[in-house]
Amino acid sequence: MIRKELLEILACPACKEKVVLNEAGTYLLCGRCRVRYPIEEEIPIMLVDRAEKID
Repeated sequence: MIRKELLEILACPACKEKVVLNEAGTYLLCGRCRVRYPIEEEIPIMLVDRAEKID
């Protein structure tokens, strides 16, 4: 699980909007870009190339 302090400072690398953790704790979501960033081994992968579009 990502620490609350880290989550508070993370932002989408594309638009700089704040990201939120999904309920399962497996992705960080950007509402503006409509993408999700994976979390692997408790490390957020905040790379635009790794972002997945969400509907």
